Formats: sequence, C-alpha cells, structure tokens
Amino acid sequence: MKTPLRSMALAALVGAALTLYAQDSAAPFAPPLLASVAAAQYVPGEVLVKFKPTTSTQERMATMAARGHSVLASLNQPGWAQVKIGAGQTMETALAAYRTDPNVEYVQPNYIYHANLMPNDPQYGQLWAFKNFGQTVGTFSPNSGTAGDDMNIELAWDHITDCSGVVVAVVDSGVNYNQEDLAANMWKGGPSFPNHGNDFVDNDNDPMDLFGHGTHVAGIIGAAGNNVMGTTGVCWKASIMAVRVLNAMGRGTTANIIQGINFAVTNGAKVINMSLGGGGPFDQLFSDAITNAQNNDVIVVVAAGNATSNNDVAAVYPCNFTQPNLVCVAALDPNYALASFSNWGATSVDVGAPGTNILSSWAGTNASNPDPLTSTSGWTITTTPTTTPPGVGWGFGTLGTSTNFLLDPANYDAVVTTPPAPPAVKYRSSTDDRAYKAFSALAGVNVAILQSFAAINVVSGDHFRVAYARAGGDPFAGSGTIISDVTGAATFPNFLFGGVDISGCISATCSIGFQLQSGATTPKDRGLAIAGFSIQTLTLNTTTYNTISGTSMATPEVAGLAAMLRAFNPQYTFADTVNAIKNGGRSVPALAGKTTTGKAVDVMSSLAFINPPTGLTAAVQ
Repeated sequence: MKTPLRSMALAALVGAALTLYAQDSAAPFAPPLLASVAAAQYVPGEVLVKFKPTTSTQERMATMAARGHSVLASLNQPGWAQVKIGAGQTMETALAAYRTDPNVEYVQPNYIYHANLMPNDPQYGQLWAFKNFGQTVGTFSPNSGTAGDDMNIELAWDHITDCSGVVVAVVDSGVNYNQEDLAANMWKGGPSFPNHGNDFVDNDNDPMDLFGHGTHVAGIIGAAGNNVMGTTGVCWKASIMAVRVLNAMGRGTTANIIQGINFAVTNGAKVINMSLGGGGPFDQLFSDAITNAQNNDVIVVVAAGNATSNNDVAAVYPCNFTQPNLVCVAALDPNYALASFSNWGATSVDVGAPGTNILSSWAGTNASNPDPLTSTSGWTITTTPTTTPPGVGWGFGTLGTSTNFLLDPANYDAVVTTPPAPPAVKYRSSTDDRAYKAFSALAGVNVAILQSFAAINVVSGDHFRVAYARAGGDPFAGSGTIISDVTGAATFPNFLFGGVDISGCISATCSIGFQLQSGATTPKDRGLAIAGFSIQTLTLNTTTYNTISGTSMATPEVAGLAAMLRAFNPQYTFADTVNAIKNGGRSVPALAGKTTTGKAVDVMSSLAFINPPTGLTAAVQ
C-alpha cells in the first residue's frame, strides 16, 4: 500500500515530484500548479534558496545583496538560506531571478504547514470513507474495518474544501434541496429554475426527491462541511444541480435520463453523477448523450452495479459505455475488499471507492404500514362465478413446504387463489377473483408505495392485477386505478416482488386490491399467493440522515473528487480530471484484475498528481 505523504503541503509534494522528473535539466523546477495554491500557503516576502556547493560564502552574500535581499537564517542545512526579499519585489520576481542565477541550485517559497483540517460536523466520526479508524458503522457486514483504508481526504482538505466553482449535476431521483446540509450548497439556477434544477419525470422545474436516493448521493458529494450539523461531503462547499430522472420507486427511462444529461450539459455542469444503471442491449440514445457531454468537456461518473457480476461478461449501462469522459466505480468495504454486492470488470470498471454503510443526507422519514395477512379481517373477497369447486377463489392460508407453493424454509401468511391443497389443485377458467382492503392511515405523508411479494404461477393470457380506489370499495370497478398488470406465462415457482406508487391514496380512505382474471379455455396452473404486503411512506423533512450501501454510494465519492480537482485546477479538461482520478489512486489487491486501474481513489494523491493540463503556466501571486 502506498504510504501517504502526511507531512507535506501540496505544493511541496508537487515540487518534489517535478524535481524528480526534471533532475537532468539545467533549469530548476517551476511548480506548474502553484497558481492554484492560495498565497496564504507560503510566507509573503520570503524565499528559501539552496546555493551550489562550489559557491563561496562571499559569492552567496554578493548574490543576495545585488538583489537587495538579506539572510534571515542559515537553517543549519548545508547550502540553504532563508532569504528576505526586497521591499516592493514580488514573489514571482524573486523566484525567477534565483532560478536563472548560475550560483543557485534550487529556490522555493517558504511554505506554511498546519494541523490537518477536520470538519466539526457531529456525525463526521461515522464517515469511515473519509477517516477509517476501525469504527463500527451501520449493519451491512462487515461494518467495521481497517484503520487507514479510506480516501485519504483530510490532507486534501488542508488545500481545498470549496468546490462551488464547479457545477455538479446529480442525475437521479431528485434532491431534497431544503435538507439542512444541502440547502446552502445547491445550484443557483436563476428565475427559470428556482428549485435548483429540473424534473424530467413530472416535466416541471421542481426536482424534489420523493425516493431518497438522490438526496443521499448529493450529500456524499457536497453536504455542507464544518457547519456544526449532520455530516460533510467530499466538498464542504458545492454547487449541486438537482436533475430528477427517477420516480418515487427509483425507476426511470432512456427518455428521462438523456433529457437530464442534456439539461446538465446545457446549463453548465462540468461533472455529472449517475448512480443508476441496468443490463440489457446497447442503448444508442443514452450513449449519444454521454458523447454530447464529452464534446462539452463534462466528466460523467457512473456506478458499476450491485449484482455481484462481471460487467465484461454481462454488460451494464452506462458503465459499459466506452467514452473517455466516463468513469465507472466499484464499491469497497471498510477493509478495502470488493463489496460483496459490487460488480467489477477488468475492461469496463475503472476504480473503487467506499460503498458500504455510507452515512449521508436523506429526503425525509420512512415508515412502514404492514398488513400481516393473518386473517380475513378487513378484507373483501369476491369470486366470479360464485360457485366454489376445489381450487377456486381467493382465501387465506399459510404458504410453506406443506403447500403447492414451495416457499422453503419459512411459512408465510398469505392471501391465495388456491388455498392449501394437494399440488394438483389449479385455478379455474373464466374466473375473476378479487381481494381488496381499505386503509385510512396515509394522511400527512408525501409518498406512498405499495410493496407486495407474490408467488405467481399463471398461464399466458391470464392477468394478475393490482389496483387502488380513492373512494374505497372495489378498486377493479368504477373509478379504481390499475397500477400493475402482469400477464403471460409464469413458470412455477415464480416470485414477484415490486412496488407501485399509490400516492393518490394520500389524504383519502383508499382500498387496495389484487385480482386474478383468467380466460375461458386455456388449461390453468396453480394460481397466485400474496405472501407479503405493506405500504411504505416517505414524509419529507430537512433533518434526516440515512446509512445505506451500494455502488450508488461509491460513485458520488468519485464525482466529488472530480469536482474538487476541477475547482482546484480550473484549466483542467475532462481528460486531465479522469487521468488524475485514475492514476492518482492507490493500488488495492482486491481490485487487481477487477478494474482497469486496480486502484481505489485517493483524494490527496489525485490532487497532487503531476500531469499539468495543456497550456497551463505558473502565475505566482
């Protein structure tokens, strides 16, 4: 493992590295990044000069006197002197004069060092990604790790915490722009975008997060640091553009996403974070949007995926797009092993970053209103036709190893279309079986999602539907709204877990129901069982934080670094930024052969990485 140079200021680290590369040159080095280092990092009016060993004391004194300079101290180091420059002379003039002097071997400013900067945010100690000392965080295993396995960010904060000059677009489920740690760091979009971004799900200019994910991502990038509340992001000050492309269940389309990317590019974002993805065929329109970002000098940071699979074998997009402005990120645990869920890819995934048990801002308070399905209480059951031979109609029972729905090893209370019976029992033709129940406990929330777990075994052409009715009663009749319709053959055992948005039920006494409708002639199979059923709600607030895991969390660690690099080096192109991220990382055994670099991101090393952008010149102040 590479040992961080903890005693060096950034400019000194840069200087040492350039000296190594330029050691055969007759001209002393000129730090190419010095223009980006604040003047407060060196003592005004002083330089440190190293004279060549062949130069006498008299020659040294004459050299300084000719410039109106005087010796402050000899420093007890052979050849070196601390020199006071003349009144009215600039640092740049003094350095330039000594660099061309044949008696001088080396000259530099007198740099200022100080204790490592740490934020005063009360939950900072839980951010193992920034400072890993083996602390226990969260519940995802492992939830404690190895001291020092972190992003090496505290040294970088000695040099830059303000990334607000670079707009970072969070293309996600939106952002709760009122959250206490984010409100001050949101993009100021002007009168056309008063809510700091745009919403391509509901097609308006209010990208409020109704899922939570985007707010969490935004906090990792730029939760306000050193403000005595909550957590901190990679950047303590930021300009976060909220671009909503995922709905209240975290789902979005190509059309949503490419509009979001193009909006970010058009409105000045230079870093885009997309903690999203999916398998499937190559998506040309999506790829074209990444290329548009590239053509506008925008870096795009994306997630590798959470399927514990090799992206080189089964492509995941946008990770597997090949544009040079795209960086794909795997997740590491606190021992810097590849997270148990993380995808990888020796040619498709670029770097790793912390991605388990990551604490960050959240959109609001989540709650669950479970229905245990233990009895007929509150349920209305209807069957058409009304006769009930064996295997017909909804009922109540327990699914487990003793039934025709094999849910081993546990038993589950359930609403079933074929109550416990021998495996040969099947649902009948020409049936319309419904089960629904009224709820009235959703008032005051902002989002309501119906989560259900179904064991399904139906033939092609038959339907399994979910619906709600704001006025109560049968949701499959009258003014009810169908929110899910699954049709087609489902081979036993087929387990369907999913969510549907029932926010239309907020502030109303709704009924929610399930329906099995079958055709007239096709032979039937075992039917349906609803083995899990709950209503998940989100109530927006400004003070909630959450600890979750995923490559979605690793990605904004890198997007935040990209913003920091571009803020620190305003001349950096996307190529310079990508190069510093990849080559400034540190090698990690768990990523060898798993990513294109074999490296985990290292913030300080990337900040000090020596690859000056084309055309950059030193301008010492």
